[in-house]
This record gives sequence, C-alpha cells and structure tokens, in this order.
Amino acid sequence: MINQVTLVGRLTENPEMRFTSEEKGVVNITVALNRFGRSGRSDSEADFIPCVVWGKQAENTVEYCRKGTLVGIKGELQTRNYVNREDKKVYVTEVLVDKIRFLSKNKEGKKDDLEMTVEASN
Repeated sequence: MINQVTLVGRLTENPEMRFTSEEKGVVNITVALNRFGRSGRSDSEADFIPCVVWGKQAENTVEYCRKGTLVGIKGELQTRNYVNREDKKVYVTEVLVDKIRFLSKNKEGKKDDLEMTVEASN
C-alpha cells in the first residue's frame, strides 16, 4: 500500500504553535491549492487541505512562514475522529507532514529554500 501526498500551495493563515500534554510542539496549517475548472476554462477553483506539522518542523514553520507563504509539503493522509460538544462523531482527514519546504522569498528578496525533515519518532 502507498500513502503519499505531495502538495504545493499557500498558507491560508499565520501558523500558531500549540503543545500537547507531553509538551510536544504541533502546528495545524491549511494549504490552499489552485485547481483549474473541469470544463477546461481558464477560471480556477481552490481546495483547502488541512495539514499537521510536528516538532522542530512546527517551530520552523511558525518562525519562517506567514499567511500567503508558498510551501511544498510531502506527507501521508490520516483520518481520525473525535466526539464534539454536541456528542456527534466528527471525522477529519488531513496530511501528516513528513517534509515541508518553504518556497517563498524572504525579506531580502532571496528565495527561502529550507527543507525540514521530521524524525522517524513522530
């Protein structure tokens, strides 16, 4: 079985760090991807893909990325569920990020091309 996702898109908001009860850093980001209309016209649509970044990669994402930053992501799909406040089961499908590359230009106009690799312990 293969579970591999590769995305290139822009962040929809500024990333914010959270910490688990074990004090492990995590960032939930949403990546906007353009999709051209199925009719072949030039109009495009967008998909918004939720992604989860852990550990040192999460810290770097918060430090170097802002809303609109172009990122390349490699990871795998995961589906999880939880019971919300109304006692209804909610299913979430998201990308668990293995690698993230920051593709936007930095403040000095130089291309940021940092690649962060997650440790196998995630």
